[in-house]
Amino acid sequence: MIILVFNAGSSSQKSCLYNLGASIPDTPLKPLWEAHLDWTVAQEFGLLTVKSNGIKRKIEVREKATALKVVLDTLVIGETQLLANLQEIDLVGHRVVHGGTKYSQAVVIDKDVKKAIADFIPLAPNHNPAHLEGINTIEKILPDVTQVAVFDTAFHTTIPQAAKVYPLPYKYFTQGIQRYGFHGISHQYCANRTAQILQHPLESLKIITCHLGNGCSLAAIKDGGCIDTTMGFSPLEGLMMGTRCGSIDPQIPLYLMQEYALDVAQVSHLLNQESGLKGVSGISADLRNILAAINDGNAQAQLAFDIYLHRLKSSIGAMVASLNGLDALVFTAGVGENSAIIREKTCEGLTYLGLQLDSAKNKVNPVDENIATDDSNAAVLVIQTQEDWAIAVATASLQD
Repeated sequence: MIILVFNAGSSSQKSCLYNLGASIPDTPLKPLWEAHLDWTVAQEFGLLTVKSNGIKRKIEVREKATALKVVLDTLVIGETQLLANLQEIDLVGHRVVHGGTKYSQAVVIDKDVKKAIADFIPLAPNHNPAHLEGINTIEKILPDVTQVAVFDTAFHTTIPQAAKVYPLPYKYFTQGIQRYGFHGISHQYCANRTAQILQHPLESLKIITCHLGNGCSLAAIKDGGCIDTTMGFSPLEGLMMGTRCGSIDPQIPLYLMQEYALDVAQVSHLLNQESGLKGVSGISADLRNILAAINDGNAQAQLAFDIYLHRLKSSIGAMVASLNGLDALVFTAGVGENSAIIREKTCEGLTYLGLQLDSAKNKVNPVDENIATDDSNAAVLVIQTQEDWAIAVATASLQD
C-alpha cells in the first residue's frame, strides 16, 4: 500500500511517501521519499529539497501555481525517482489543521468535507486554504485516487464542556467560539507511543504530552482520550512560544488598540509574530539562540527563558489537576526532543509530584525512551513525534 502524505503550511509544504505493504506495521517506518518546499528562503522563488534513494536534491521553484506538479515529478523523474508513474499511489493523506467539532477522526474527502474545510478558513486562515489547494491539485493530477483528511483538531473533540466552553455569553459557544485545541495528530501519536514504550494499555495511563516547537501546546490524556489542552479557539492561546505570546490578559489587545492606535491586523501581527521568545528577548524565536545569548550574559534572553519555563511548569500543573494525577510526562517536537536543559529545568519544578529525572539519560539525545529514574513516581519520556507517519496510518485505516 503506497501512501502519499501532504502537510501544508502557510509558507511551506512537506510531503513524504510510505510503502506500508499489505498491513500496517506496529512501529513507524521511515519514508521512502521526502520533499520540503519552502517559500521563505528567497523572495523570488521557492526552494524544494528532496530526499530519496540516498540522494538529497535542491530545486528552485518559480511558480506557486505549478509547484505541486514539480514536487510530484521528483517521484517519477530523475535520480530521486521511486515510481514508474503516479498512478502507483494508492492513497493520499492530508493534514488539515481545523475541522472544528464536526470531525473526530480521519475521513475520506468528498465535496462535503471540502466545504467544511472551507467553512473553517476564518478560524485557520493561514492553513486551511493551503490544505484545500493541495486537495484540489491532487484531484486534477490524480482524479481517481482516494484522498483522506486527518484533522489536527480531531483528537481534542473529547474534551469535556467544562474545559471546552469559554465563560462568555453562552450564545457565542453555540456559534462556534470554544476551545478546539491543535497539534492533535502529534499529541495522539505520542500518547499511543507512550503506551507502547511503557507496555501499559493507553486507557490505564494519565499522560501529559508537551509538544514544544516554535508552536507549543500541552494535552492531558486520560482513558485514551484528551480531556484538556492549552491551545484553544486559536493556536495563540496557552504556552509562551517562539513568536506567539500565549495566554495574556484579554484587556491588553484592547489597550494596545486604544492607547497605541493599533488596528486589528497590527495587533494580530504583534501577538502572533513579534511576541514570545522573540519579543521578550529581542533576539530570536529560536531557543538555541536564546541559550547562546544567556551564556553571553544577556539579561533579556534570561528573562525570556525564565518566563517560558514558568509558564510551562504552571500549565503542566494545570494539566495534572485536570487528570488528578500523572503516570507519564512526554516531551516532543523540536524543543521537547532536543533541549536537555528545558527537560531538566521543567522536571526540577515538578518534584512535588515525586518525579525524578535521570540526568545522564537526559543528556545523551534520548529518542523514544523513558528518562526518569527507577524510583520516580511518573515516567518521563522523550518521543520523536511522527505526524506524517500518523497521517499515513490514519489514511491507510480507511482503505476499503
